[in-house]
Amino acid sequence: MTQKASQTSADRAGPGQPLRREPPKRARSRWQRRLKATREGRYFIAITFGVGFVGILTANNLLYVLLGMLLSLIIVSGVLSEASLRHVRVTRRLPQRAQVGRPHLVEIEVFNDKKRMPSYAIEIEDLRAGQPADKRCFFLKVAPGSSQVAAYRRTPARRGLDRYVAFRVATRFPFGFFEKSREIELEGDLVIYPAVDPVRLPMGQDGMAREGMEVARRGSGDEILGLRPMREGDDPRDIYWKRSARWGSAVVRERAREVRAQVTLRLDNVHAGEAPEGYELERFERRVREVASFAVAHLRRGDRVRVEATSGTSAASSPASGADAVLRFLALIDLERPGDSGAPHVRLLSDSPPEPPSTPRRVTSDPVPSRPLVVAPSGFGLGEDER
Repeated sequence: MTQKASQTSADRAGPGQPLRREPPKRARSRWQRRLKATREGRYFIAITFGVGFVGILTANNLLYVLLGMLLSLIIVSGVLSEASLRHVRVTRRLPQRAQVGRPHLVEIEVFNDKKRMPSYAIEIEDLRAGQPADKRCFFLKVAPGSSQVAAYRRTPARRGLDRYVAFRVATRFPFGFFEKSREIELEGDLVIYPAVDPVRLPMGQDGMAREGMEVARRGSGDEILGLRPMREGDDPRDIYWKRSARWGSAVVRERAREVRAQVTLRLDNVHAGEAPEGYELERFERRVREVASFAVAHLRRGDRVRVEATSGTSAASSPASGADAVLRFLALIDLERPGDSGAPHVRLLSDSPPEPPSTPRRVTSDPVPSRPLVVAPSGFGLGEDER
């Protein structure tokens, strides 16, 4: 048994990472069970005690037999419910992106590793840190050596980081008198992007500055400015053969330089005092949503976007890379006190593994990682009705 536990820990450790062994208390937690009587179970227990009490007073052998049958049902219920919970594994598949106000699906897959006995009436409850458990998936029967998949729909109400910590696996099999449950630890994280509203982009906005605006000049863009005689050093691929044949000399297309704007959006995330007031938090959330809406609108138009916070942190996105960097930055940013060096980097479980313990851990002031959160199309933030 010790060798098997060591192999499991070795499988969890990534390449080049030190072996992480589970502490004894965590290893014994998989045997812990919680038992709760249902409403029918409380009635059943009351009837059992009543039959036993009357049987003792009257010394009736038939009541003793009935009492033994009732007690045997309790024992059978405990044995069968334990058999349903044994050797059950649960995994979770989170979406690539999630956004406030937009529903997303979380898939739950249950594996029954038993060879002969199926698991009946399995109820899975997904647990998140600091939030009440409100979503459950029910599996009527999971055959031995197989798996089943179910999903629940969730609509986030606030931006930020959701930490998934464990599953609560419960069953009321076979009689529904008791609910036996256990917890299976499985961590996961999901960044909730702020909501994005459709906005129009006028020429000027308060709190927004355009930088690097260029005019149409000669370059290598797709737009054609005109035609001119070919000169030394021109690219032969730009020769306009129809006009060259008509004029009797080589004529090339004169292309325009691509026009693209650099847009800077500024976000004030500094508050006065030790802790922000309620109205400051509400105003800050509205401002985050507004900045996210303008950032996505500019990216749709083809502009490069940079979001700068007054605390010193920033993030940048382009139409080629998509809005993930900016939206993730806005999802994790928070109000800070004056003089703070910026919000620390939030390490996600989906990011690269942490550095070995021998190397001192670095804390950077930029919450935007050097690579995007996930690899996906760049049009996120634009609803199906907005594309």
